[in-house]
Amino acid sequence: MNDELLFVPLGGAGEIGMNTYLYGIGPADDPDWLMVDCGITFSDGISSGVDVIVPDLRFIAERRDKLKGLVITHAHEDHLGAIPYLWDRLQCPVYAPPFAAAFLRKKLSGDAPDAGVPVHEFPIGGRMKLGPFDLESVPVTHSIPEATALAIRTKLGTVLHTGDFKFDSKPVVGGLTDETALMRIGDEGVLAMVCDSTNVFAEGTVASEGSLLESMTQVIGGFRNRVVVSCFASNVARLLTISRAAEANGRSVVLVGRSLWRIVETARSCGYLRDTPEFLDDRNAKHLPKENTLIISTGCQGEPRAALPRIVSEAHPRIRLDKGDAVLFSSRIIPGNEIAIARLHNELIRRGIEVVTERDRPIHVSGHPARGEMMHMYDMVRPQIAIPMHGETIHLKEHRRLARDIIGIPRVVMAENGSMVRLAGGDGGAADIIDSVPVGAFAVDGNRLVALHGEMMRSRRRALWNGTVVVTLVTDKRGRPISPPKITTSGLVENDELDIEDEAAEAAAAALGSLAAKVLTDNDALTEAVRITVRRFFRKALNKNPITTVHLVRV
Repeated sequence: MNDELLFVPLGGAGEIGMNTYLYGIGPADDPDWLMVDCGITFSDGISSGVDVIVPDLRFIAERRDKLKGLVITHAHEDHLGAIPYLWDRLQCPVYAPPFAAAFLRKKLSGDAPDAGVPVHEFPIGGRMKLGPFDLESVPVTHSIPEATALAIRTKLGTVLHTGDFKFDSKPVVGGLTDETALMRIGDEGVLAMVCDSTNVFAEGTVASEGSLLESMTQVIGGFRNRVVVSCFASNVARLLTISRAAEANGRSVVLVGRSLWRIVETARSCGYLRDTPEFLDDRNAKHLPKENTLIISTGCQGEPRAALPRIVSEAHPRIRLDKGDAVLFSSRIIPGNEIAIARLHNELIRRGIEVVTERDRPIHVSGHPARGEMMHMYDMVRPQIAIPMHGETIHLKEHRRLARDIIGIPRVVMAENGSMVRLAGGDGGAADIIDSVPVGAFAVDGNRLVALHGEMMRSRRRALWNGTVVVTLVTDKRGRPISPPKITTSGLVENDELDIEDEAAEAAAAALGSLAAKVLTDNDALTEAVRITVRRFFRKALNKNPITTVHLVRV
């Protein structure tokens, strides 16, 4: 049988976040595999009661003896954050650029589960072989140091996996995108390019990170009281820009949020931010005059447990905001977070706190390519096949249109999570989706993983919307009540509505009195009859369908 070259996204194709991609080469029934990235996405923390969501890796976990390694493109959580939770299912070596490797090691030694992950540095611009895969790391500019694209060479052709990138002449921290290397790889011949789709609707090019210092300095200088700047913790260049803007305005910088301290420690250990004054922790904030304080906080996406939402809800133990303070959101809104961010903005405004976003003033630039930069990447690499990644379905579809109709790529495959794409070999012709594999997601719930759409999470969501009821019955062995039924509710009635619980108890007692002797002596039949009666009572009384449980005690 002819060998095949395959591409399988397990996350990140049809969504923002959870980037996890597979490349396979070999016989159709037993190829070798390479994994690129293994990331998380964040829940809203409300609808599911969890914060972190990771991809379902069952497909590759069942084939881990053929998995040659996991290569990380950069240190963002949506590209490496799932490793501490899922590596034990893979049991493979992990390779990452020096900054990402240092960040991952620090993460593994912190509060995430440490599974003894073997983390190896993959030098920027270096090459290595993992089984049948010959890999070259290509430096690209992004909103974090040492991001890389990967040239994946195989006997059936070369794939360029762009990772997250942009073309920025003044990146502030880190190097430029290596266009010479990209053109060289393009000249060698590229079978397929798997390319970032995040900003496909943005025309032209993204502004340089270096352009922000002047505008950030001006915006901060326009406020007299305390200023908070919320941004992505991993954006080391932004931390440097904010620090310089604060210094120009005579303000000391306070960091609030564990992930900020983790990224700063990693950056300094890798040679970045060494000329930046020491940051202060939140214990120092109350001792600083308002006019001399600038706070950098996590939580720009409205994550419930992050620093800024806790500050706004007055749940933070040390930081308080007052009328006349200002909060700058130096970030873009990640799709899916609109409601949480709007809630945060509205609460700040209600309290008389100034809110400034990128729509108001130039205080943020994206780390992803706009259409002009995507076209420039295609011009250099000149792939035969284009595969959009890193985007929701709407982004992938527009990327397909751009690559096919405007750039003129001969073959474009829009592959969402679970699609198995044959790029070359086998019995087929042009690249196409030939199969599908199981995909899904797990929620990190305490110290375990649970199926995001499993029964436990469904019950949790039902309880959130409908509440719970526990009916306690104490009867003799014939089913005759020893004491009246007791109703206990949660998330269903207010304290001044407890008479509803009494009425429900009366309905349960009436049900008991109407049951046949045969049912009264059958535990299962008795509890089910009472459960249905009580549930129907609350549906009629409150138009709710609570999760109802009957606790039967025979005396």
